[in-house]
Amino acid sequence: MIYFVDTYVKLTLLNSMGQEMSKCKTSIRRGQPNPVYKETFVFQVALFQLSDVTLILSVYNKRSMKRKEMIGWISLGLNSSGEDELNHWTEMKESKGQQVCRWHTLLES
Repeated sequence: MIYFVDTYVKLTLLNSMGQEMSKCKTSIRRGQPNPVYKETFVFQVALFQLSDVTLILSVYNKRSMKRKEMIGWISLGLNSSGEDELNHWTEMKESKGQQVCRWHTLLES
């Protein structure tokens, strides 16, 4: 029997010192093997600060009322989790407001 989990993504914006500036999360996608989160979040960041922040995206499995389990994560920005993530951040900064979409492989929690 195939079992699909209920997932959501938590977004956390950190400053250059690693302090949380803002956070939000998506709605829960129930029982989808490859969920797509077509949601928009706006973070108030000054243009000159864009090179000094990190956006962490953590994917969680919502197991029951209180329990949650991190499935994996990536980070974009100052402390990007990899070259692809850093390139994505750079492309977004240079896009002049145009949407930039990329797929990323999650790192294990």
